[in-house]
Amino acid sequence: MNKELFQKLVNIRRQLHANPEIGYQEHETAGLICRELDLLKIPYRKGIAGTGVVAVLKKGDGPCVALRADMDALPVLEETTLDFKSTKKMKDPNGLPIPLMHACGHDIHTTMLLGAAALLKETDYKGTIKFIFQPSEEGVYDDPEKKSGGQRVVESGELDNVKAALGLHVHPLLPVGKLAYKLGQALACANFFKIEITGKMAHAAVAPHLGVDAILVASTLIQSISAITAKYIPPHEPTVISFTKIIGGLAPNIIADKVIIEGTVRALDLDTFNQVLARMEKIIKGTEISFDAKINIEYNLNYPSLLNDKTIHAAMGEPLNAVFGNENIIPIDAILGSEDFAFYSRKVPSMFYFLGAKDTAEKCYFLHDSKVVFNEACIPYGSKLLSEGALALLK
Repeated sequence: MNKELFQKLVNIRRQLHANPEIGYQEHETAGLICRELDLLKIPYRKGIAGTGVVAVLKKGDGPCVALRADMDALPVLEETTLDFKSTKKMKDPNGLPIPLMHACGHDIHTTMLLGAAALLKETDYKGTIKFIFQPSEEGVYDDPEKKSGGQRVVESGELDNVKAALGLHVHPLLPVGKLAYKLGQALACANFFKIEITGKMAHAAVAPHLGVDAILVASTLIQSISAITAKYIPPHEPTVISFTKIIGGLAPNIIADKVIIEGTVRALDLDTFNQVLARMEKIIKGTEISFDAKINIEYNLNYPSLLNDKTIHAAMGEPLNAVFGNENIIPIDAILGSEDFAFYSRKVPSMFYFLGAKDTAEKCYFLHDSKVVFNEACIPYGSKLLSEGALALLK
């Protein structure tokens, strides 16, 4: 990548980083992408899966390959010392300010895909390449059907004529120039749940027997559901159930009539994941009967596990070696993080890679941390991975 293009991409990245937007609200981000595509004279469509943009570059007859980047940021107060750090805020439903930050590197993903588009614009090939700038990877936000941007893209039919798809994610603890991957089930199924318990208020000392203690019900549920992984799931199946939030109670002398508990379920295997959810619902039903309480469970996010295809990875061998060198391409174990590129991977053969983006500072931070910094030297590697990978897959 020449210095002029690299500097242009750095400037784009810094604009994006200073102006983060939450899922399904990436209007300014989409506008910047469209302006850059106009300069490249690459046709595109707006409003895909909400605020998404899909550009298409066709050169002769041949198959179609999709390249994907996510655009959304996180509700995090940035605590870096970058000159271009975010000071942007959005308002919650009560009008209170919520700080925003590109703490997961999606600003760099978007930049690298624009870089790949610039490189491929000047390259001869036969076939079609789709550049998918996807909204709302981090969650479902206010989507009425509780679907993420990745699920919406797949359901929109954008992948119906696609032969293969590529995605990547920057890794702030992996040195620049390194690439990591896992074949098969690489990232976990993920679920966010909210359990609402409705009991009956009563005097906590004089007449507790006249109430239904929602706090007691909640504590019973937490213990019973937490035991699922130890007693109902084979030890070799990576599975996690975490309760992360609890709200309830009015006063020290009143039996609580309402408690809300929230958390997440992760499992590497989809069948195991579904087994956990079914067992949770059985426990909820039994607890509801035994305590005479009303219990409702709601799922706010539901991602399948991400599948990396060995045939696609094999086809990527030559360009990966050319960009990174074979010694810098590292197989890793599956992790229980999640990614809605999983929906792409279950529609078409796909590969998803982790790209080294470690900062040069002595202390570095991981994804979603308010102090995380990504090394912009990774941008040429990501753009070349996507562009050269697309050319290899077209062949």
